[in-house]
Amino acid sequence: MIHLAHSPDADDIFMYYAIAFGWVDSALGLRFHNEALDIETLNCAAIKGKYDVSAISFGMYPMIVDSYALLRTGVSFGNGYGPKLIKRQGENLKRHFKVALSGAHTTNAMLFRIAYPNAKIVYKNFLDIESAVLSGEVDAGVLIHESILNFSDKLEVEREIWDIWCELAKEYLPLPLGGMALRRSIPLHRAIDIESTLTKAVQIATQNKSLLSSMLLSRNLIRVNASELDTYLNLYANAESITLSELQIRAIDRLFALLHEAGIYPKPTSCQDSFIPTEYASLRYS
Repeated sequence: MIHLAHSPDADDIFMYYAIAFGWVDSALGLRFHNEALDIETLNCAAIKGKYDVSAISFGMYPMIVDSYALLRTGVSFGNGYGPKLIKRQGENLKRHFKVALSGAHTTNAMLFRIAYPNAKIVYKNFLDIESAVLSGEVDAGVLIHESILNFSDKLEVEREIWDIWCELAKEYLPLPLGGMALRRSIPLHRAIDIESTLTKAVQIATQNKSLLSSMLLSRNLIRVNASELDTYLNLYANAESITLSELQIRAIDRLFALLHEAGIYPKPTSCQDSFIPTEYASLRYS
């Protein structure tokens, strides 16, 4: 049994449930048990090595590079969009403003800390950030996941994390948000099969978007309505989620370099050194 953890957000649910519904089988006959938890909980669990396969924030991957391989599938990027720094309408943020972020290990939080080194940060479940800003508990907050689609008209966007990313990266690259990691202790032939199974699941999900969306909605497996689901999947679970492109790999490597340069991680990390060597599958039987 392979224990696979993902977030309860619409994109992760969508990309995984082709397996849960029996649309995809493992070539080795592996069975999957899934668990849905918020992304910061998953990031912390990955640091402890809790799950065989887990969704993670790309920004925290260098923390687990020695114990987890980076998968090429199940990825979510922003491209002209992403998390949003919001505040109450008409208010000006002071230099030391108090902000609510969704977790210290999330990509958006790491980029935010580089851009706003003087902000006073508190961490909250992402579902509680909007209300914390509205109540005045904090001056601002960064909305992620489905929260970016529909928030109170008493709030306004101060800045897009996408814009911060472009300024820091100094080139136009997609913003690496979430990916999947697999425990390195899993035998290589199993690891290759797991990645292949997950890749097929994402591919079949995107090819059957309408049917799968309808099934998820009818079973109350997601938190958004049909219109919001369609919008959200167009953003974060699409053809570019199936397998990493060269441009996406460049973007992840640029993120890792930025975080290393900022002193967040002591040593550099690269994608190519982190992937499962899938060429082993053909060599094994040659």
